[in-house]
Amino acid sequence: MKKTNIAVFVSGGGTNLEAILGAAEGGRIPHGNIALVLASKPGVYALERAKNHGIPSVVVSRRDDPEHFEEKIDAALAEYGIEMIVLAGFLSILSADFTERWNGRIINVHPSLIPSFCGKGFYGLKVHEAALDYGVKVTGATVHYVNSVPDGGKIILQKAVYIEDGDTPEILQRRVMEQAEWEILPRAVEIVAERLGKAE
Repeated sequence: MKKTNIAVFVSGGGTNLEAILGAAEGGRIPHGNIALVLASKPGVYALERAKNHGIPSVVVSRRDDPEHFEEKIDAALAEYGIEMIVLAGFLSILSADFTERWNGRIINVHPSLIPSFCGKGFYGLKVHEAALDYGVKVTGATVHYVNSVPDGGKIILQKAVYIEDGDTPEILQRRVMEQAEWEILPRAVEIVAERLGKAE
């Protein structure tokens, strides 16, 4: 069985990365091989998680060299034979040229039910603050393909999470992660990895 080589892009603590690695080690991503973790800045805890699981990692910082940011990403992906990218809390926006080249091979998890509370400026706690401010009773998470429009690609999986009385953005963020993101992201990784493996 052909396994699809996957890079997970991160910018922070790496909780979604941990969910993917746990799923892979538990046999729930049989068509995928997590071959690389790429971080947008040094010192983030996600790099520690990669090390703990024996996964190679690289840091490519836009701040250090904005002009060659994507060239350096390309070089790392080529070096590890990457065929699929998972954005797991990756806060650097990738160019339309880059996402076009990886069309159908790059996915992202977003902490709301797209098309609600998504697009430019909606990331991290801001998404949950907006959901609470608006007063919606149900939120959730979405895994989608990435294109040139932020959060605009075709939806792969969604899962709803109920908002409860007394929720703060932090409490809601945690519930959405535990009940939705950590469940549907590994499932979506397997769906796409299997599709790509068959397409080769």
